[in-house]
Order: sequence, then C-alpha cells, then structure tokens
Amino acid sequence: MASTAAETELSPYERIGGLDTLRRITERFYDLMEEDPAYAELRKMHAPDLAPMRASLPMFLAGWCGGPRDWWEANPGKCMMSMHSPFPITKATAQQWAEAMRRAITDAAPEDREIADAMADVLERMAVGMGRA
Repeated sequence: MASTAAETELSPYERIGGLDTLRRITERFYDLMEEDPAYAELRKMHAPDLAPMRASLPMFLAGWCGGPRDWWEANPGKCMMSMHSPFPITKATAQQWAEAMRRAITDAAPEDREIADAMADVLERMAVGMGRA
C-alpha cells in the first residue's frame, strides 16, 4: 500500500495512534508475558511487579517513534541497550520478546497497518540484536 502525502507528513507516533495505542500495545504485551506459557522464560527475567514497566514502556515508545520525549528527559543518557545490558538476554528470550511484541501490536490493531508492521519489524531487530548465546 502506497503512503499518501498526508501519511508521510505524520510522525510514526501519530500514525500508530499516539499514546493510547502505545498503552494498548504495552498492556497486551505484558498480558501475553504473564499469561502465555510460550513466554515463561522471558517472564522469569522480569521483576514480580510489572506495573512500573507497564507505565514506562509506552512512554519510551512514544519518544522513540516521534512523540513526546518525557521518558527520555526523565532518563538522560539511557537507551534500550543500556537499560537491558545487566540482564542475561539469550537469543531465545530475545525472540520471545519480539514475538510477544509483534502479537501485541497486531492485537492492538492500529489502523495504519503499514506503520504497525514497520514498528514490529524494527523492534524485533532491536530485540534479536540484544540476544546473546
């Protein structure tokens, strides 16, 4: 599907549906992590209480895709890699993260499928890139 001139003028943040959509994606992502046994290894890597991450991830994603940069201002000098460097991320858990995120994006059903698929692709490459042996 070719992008219209109006779509190319909008940021990915606006095209995905803004903070409300990013919150839906995040909620679904963490719900999958908590409920689906396919993500049990990934879930074990996280703190017992996912509430702080449920609040933080949509704010990170907002700034990352061209929206408000509140997360970035509250966490100067931090990035996805530095935030996750202390964790023993394996190729398997990185793939679990990517799969759960892709499912969450699909389930949240943003209207603009082109940007939703692009977001899932980039996040998958980032996650898989963090996986170690």
